[in-house]
Amino acid sequence: MTTTSSAPGKVYLFGEHAVVYGEPAVPCAIERRARVTVTARDDDRVRVSADDLSLDGFTVEYGSGSDEQPDVDVPTPLIEAAMGYVEESLEQARDAADRPEAGFDVEIESEIPLGAGLGSSAAVVVAGIDAATRELGVELTPEDVAERAYRVEHEVQDGQASRADTFCSAMGGAVRVEGDDCRAIDAPDLPFVVGYDGASHDTGELVAGVRDLRDEYDFAADTVEAVGDLVREGERALADGDLDTLGELMDFNHGLLSALGVSARSLDNLVWAAREGGALGAKLTGAGGGGCIVALDEGDGVETALSLAPECEQSFRAELATEGVRVE
Repeated sequence: MTTTSSAPGKVYLFGEHAVVYGEPAVPCAIERRARVTVTARDDDRVRVSADDLSLDGFTVEYGSGSDEQPDVDVPTPLIEAAMGYVEESLEQARDAADRPEAGFDVEIESEIPLGAGLGSSAAVVVAGIDAATRELGVELTPEDVAERAYRVEHEVQDGQASRADTFCSAMGGAVRVEGDDCRAIDAPDLPFVVGYDGASHDTGELVAGVRDLRDEYDFAADTVEAVGDLVREGERALADGDLDTLGELMDFNHGLLSALGVSARSLDNLVWAAREGGALGAKLTGAGGGGCIVALDEGDGVETALSLAPECEQSFRAELATEGVRVE
């Protein structure tokens, strides 16, 4: 028997980084998916194949207590984190099914670049938990999957994760997350355009950098709170379907994230290219440091502008994914 589940990536309309400190955030699921296929084994070994998770892909097989690592041409911390996400996801499935010795063959296919700010790890974790538990004969609700996926990210990111990415990936659509309070919210069909600079980042390192800045300077702590205030303002604009105000607040949010040190020259250049292409607003999405920006644009000017930007490796329109984790 084999089970395949998929889960969507996400962009942040507002609130990344500040959500770690209990401020609200509004991530939105997008129709870029990670698909995880799981086959139960007769032994306790795990074999992971991830052809699309990195530039070259990798396969690694290991048993209990093994410290084998794949040899691939991407930053070591990202691969270590990727393996950590997979192993912790399988551990959650074992726990849910009360099968502590279960082994698995795992195949990962993803349309979401690794470490680019589109929620690749959350999508893999959510899809992985769903597929592995089903393969062991247990069917979890999306809320249960989200809770277990959060535990995985909390563990792998040394306690610095929020519930935002995993809840959004499990539930789909637009969600609001503030501390432990997670819920779906209504949103219009937002005209997202994503630009990707081809870079990847270490989320844990960037989150830790903001924490250090916040601990050292009161005004950095105030900046985090200002992001929370901006999100609350943005929720009202979202409820009204006021795209102009949403765009203006996205621009403001990018400035605050830049002040917290998580932007990059490439991201700033992509944001400005999007704005000059007619975007209603544009900002980095995710942890920052490289990766993706998200813009609002009802026409095709932003896609054209991004395609001409030297920093842009890929640009695409991203539809809101109304469905979260699902069996394929």
